[in-house]
Amino acid sequence: MTVPAAPRAALVYNPIKVDAATLCAAAERLSHAAGWAPPLMFGTTVDDLGDGATRNALAQGVAAVLVAGGDGTVRAVAGAVSGTGIPLTIVPSGTGNLLARNLRLPLGDAETMIRATFQGHTQDIDIGFATLRRPDGRVDEHAFVVMGGIGLDAAMIANTNPQLKKTVGWVAYVGGAARSLVNAQPFRVVYQVDSHRMHSAKVHSVLFANCGSLPAGLELIPEASMIDGELDVVVFQPAGPFGWLFVWRRVAWDNSVLRRFRAGRRALALRTEDTAVRYARGPGLDLAPAGAQPVQLDGDEFGEAVHVRARVEPGALRVTVPAGHAFSAAGRPAARVGDDRSL
Repeated sequence: MTVPAAPRAALVYNPIKVDAATLCAAAERLSHAAGWAPPLMFGTTVDDLGDGATRNALAQGVAAVLVAGGDGTVRAVAGAVSGTGIPLTIVPSGTGNLLARNLRLPLGDAETMIRATFQGHTQDIDIGFATLRRPDGRVDEHAFVVMGGIGLDAAMIANTNPQLKKTVGWVAYVGGAARSLVNAQPFRVVYQVDSHRMHSAKVHSVLFANCGSLPAGLELIPEASMIDGELDVVVFQPAGPFGWLFVWRRVAWDNSVLRRFRAGRRALALRTEDTAVRYARGPGLDLAPAGAQPVQLDGDEFGEAVHVRARVEPGALRVTVPAGHAFSAAGRPAARVGDDRSL
């Protein structure tokens, strides 16, 4: 009688972001305790952010993939594992951990997440893909798990000191924002959210999001869902310097504070809508700026593009959560209070 081989996991980690020795030892110990074969280990490199290692692991028939690193590592590994049905365990590491934050995973407990690979549950969530047409005509496609954008937000990221980001995390973006806002100028863009009409507008930034929570408790899109098969699109078009005050009020006060309370939601329903921040939702987005503009995906700069096609693959990414974990996106209400449907 042939004894079936024990399942095996693969761990893909960024050696700059994690204590590799401790992490690998924990993965080996917990794999053994669960009756799994010793895991495959892959460290990322400058030439392979994790997607190549993940494809290598999948080719070897692994039953699960774990990823430990920053948002860029998670994005690369998630893109490679999407559509395979192989579960992905996110072991929070690095500075952002934005997908882990949106999933409400334990950020400071690596062993809980590793153990969840063998004892937890899985949930299928959406994953985004952005097809970028470059100024020279080249076209390339990249995955994103949280959000991407074109314009000022991408310029802010490009202007952020990478060494400072490694040291202080997301706070480093404050300096990048300050440097970008000094010379920020709106640009003309033609865009169309699937199932909406086409628009031409002067904007500072257009974001396309799979989920909507940012660090420091900020809610860019309070009711964004990772399981609805749609992108949430946010257009920033403040009128002059004071317009940025409306942007800040919308994100830091309206979305992040008032919407948490019934009385606050009632007050927002009575307020006249400003046009500094506008929202729409659909399965995809096409946008073309008048000239090449910088692009970011999950907080990493991706050069300039003259056309962007963003879309989601519904339920294409299977993620692992600890047993008993309340999956936050599943509890989001289907109807979104205050959505701007005029786009």
